[in-house]
Amino acid sequence: QVQLVESGGGLVQPGGSLRLSCAASGMFFSTYIMAWYRQAPGKQRELVAAITSGAITNYADSVKGRFTISRDNAKKMVYLQMNNLKPEDTAVYYCTRVASDYGPTGYWGQGTQVTVSS
Repeated sequence: QVQLVESGGGLVQPGGSLRLSCAASGMFFSTYIMAWYRQAPGKQRELVAAITSGAITNYADSVKGRFTISRDNAKKMVYLQMNNLKPEDTAVYYCTRVASDYGPTGYWGQGTQVTVSS
């Protein structure tokens, strides 16, 4: 049974930082590309960042230079370090396993809320 549990969200002022964590279980973790998606109110869920088993990364233009995705295969963990947060980063952030084109494969965590506001 595949399980993904996100944590680390919260309320932060613009310019602040948060570190999101995702704990995975029930899968051969090191085989898969992992990613963070987010969904803001009234908007579609969008890809934020992805990381391959070989640590190749890909970022949405809106977060490039501010966010960093990483993984620990031994611990089956995925992280998203978010710096210089902006109000438009406000969303529910989800951890997921993705296909080779970074599209989701149907496995989602419960999400963690990130709110950026002064």
